[in-house]
Amino acid sequence: MACSTASLAATLVAFALLFQACLAGRRLTALVQEPAITMKYHKGALLSGRIAVNFIWYGNFSAPQRAVITDFVSSLSAAPAAGQPEPSVATWFKTARKYYASSKARFPALHVGSHVLDASYSLGKRLSDGDLLKLAAKGSPNRAINVVLTADDVAVDGFCMSRCGTHGASPRSRSGRFAYVWVGNPATQCPGQCAWPFHQPVYGPQAAALTPPNGDVGADGMVISLASMIVGTVTNPFGNGFYQEGSADAPLEAATACAGVYGKGAYPGYAGSLLVDQASGASFNANGAHGRKYLVPALVDPDTSSCATLG
Repeated sequence: MACSTASLAATLVAFALLFQACLAGRRLTALVQEPAITMKYHKGALLSGRIAVNFIWYGNFSAPQRAVITDFVSSLSAAPAAGQPEPSVATWFKTARKYYASSKARFPALHVGSHVLDASYSLGKRLSDGDLLKLAAKGSPNRAINVVLTADDVAVDGFCMSRCGTHGASPRSRSGRFAYVWVGNPATQCPGQCAWPFHQPVYGPQAAALTPPNGDVGADGMVISLASMIVGTVTNPFGNGFYQEGSADAPLEAATACAGVYGKGAYPGYAGSLLVDQASGASFNANGAHGRKYLVPALVDPDTSSCATLG
C-alpha cells in the first residue's frame, strides 16, 4: 500500500511539472509578437481634393457584375453613409486616411465617375502593360483614378503568375496626370490565386472555399484586388508615397503588406474570423452601399504598425 501511495504521489508530481511546463510554453508563445510593419513616407505627391473613379470595362461584363464593383467604389465615401451598418467599407477606408496625417495633403474625396464599355476587345485578348495604359487613357486625363477591368477571357502579362492587379500613373502632360488601376477577372483563369478565399488555393493548406458575398467568384475576387489597389493608389499614387522600405519597383504597400489577412486570427490558408450572412451562408467583413456585403483585405495601420482588420 505504501508503494502504491508513493507511486501515486510521484505520478501527481510529474503531471504537475508537465502542466507547469505547458503553461510556461503557452505564456512564452503569447509574448511573441509579429514584427512591426513600418510604412515610410518618401515625400512624393499624394492625391488630394475631389477625385473621379472612372471605369473602363474591357470585354464582356454582365450588369450585375458591374453593379457589384461600382457599388464598392460608392461605399468608399468617408462621409457617414446611409445604409452601411458597421463594420462598413467606409470605416475600413478611413485607415488609409491616417497616412495623410504625416503629409500636407488633404485626403481625397473619391466619387464614381464615367463608364467606358469596350465589349469588342479593341486591343485583342492578350494585353501588355502598355495596352493597359492605353485603355486607362480612355478615362479622364486629370484628377482621376481610371480603373481598367478585364474580363475573364482576357490574358494580361503577368496575370495569375505574379499579380492579380496593379496600379500606376500616366506620364505628365499638359492636360495633367492621372492614376490608374488594373484588375483582372480571375473566374476562369486563376481563381485559386486571385479569387481566394472564394476558391481553394492552388498551393498550401486546402481549406474549404468560402461563399462569396455577392454570389460571383469573379466579381467578388475582383473587389478584393480593387480594394487593395485603390488603397495603394491613394497612399502611393506615383511610386514615391508610402511603402515599406525595400525595392521601390515592387514595394509592399498598405494593403499588399497584409496579403491573405481578412479577419482576426488569420494565417496561411485561413482568412480569419469573418461574419457570415445567415440567409446565404456567404462570408464577409464589411457592409457597403445599397445593402451590399464585401470582403476587404486588412490594411497596415500606421498608428500600430500592424495589419488592422474590421471587427
